[in-house]
Amino acid sequence: MVGGRSGGELDGAVGRGVGQDGAQHRDGQRTDGYEQRERGAGPVLTGVAFKADAVGNLLDSDPASARALLAELRAEAAEAIDDIRRLVYDLRPPALDDFGLAGAIRQRAAQLERPDLAVRVEADGLPALPAAVEAAAYRIAVEALTNAVRHSGAARVDVRIRADGRLYVEVADDGTVPGRAWLPGVGIRSMRERAAELGGTCTAAPGPSGGRVTAALPLGES
Repeated sequence: MVGGRSGGELDGAVGRGVGQDGAQHRDGQRTDGYEQRERGAGPVLTGVAFKADAVGNLLDSDPASARALLAELRAEAAEAIDDIRRLVYDLRPPALDDFGLAGAIRQRAAQLERPDLAVRVEADGLPALPAAVEAAAYRIAVEALTNAVRHSGAARVDVRIRADGRLYVEVADDGTVPGRAWLPGVGIRSMRERAAELGGTCTAAPGPSGGRVTAALPLGES
């Protein structure tokens, strides 16, 4: 059941010892995949350009070789298109364009909620946001929420997003993981890096009543 205002999937109170290896593996895969696609698309497109020149040179003298190169060009161009599409998705999730920041987070929250876990999202009255800020807020929120849901043992997770000079993202859970300390894992580093790229901050730490992730992102000029 989605209590109150539906929840949001913010890959969460990251860095807990429980499940940390799995979280690091997922984050590492995402980062490595992004970098590999970024490095891969450039050389592929460069190769396409060279082969296009070669086709032009061979059209009259060796049409068969030109046709063979054209077939290679099609395959390589399709590969580059797929890589670019995935890069665009990594930079800006389509849900942001479909539902906006609040709606996209509520959609993810509803997917994570269970009978024994309530996820609440408070994100009303947000102004129009710069695209980079919106994407970073979504990624940070999803990172924090997902880990809170998976690893904290919480019965409730609250996601609050508000704008007051800056965009503030807070994900708090009421879970405890006995005998496990918070560790500065890949997930926390990823959230901090996303915030720092925009000149913002992100902190993640346990508290007396559960874990809390808080990010503050500058909105820049309106």
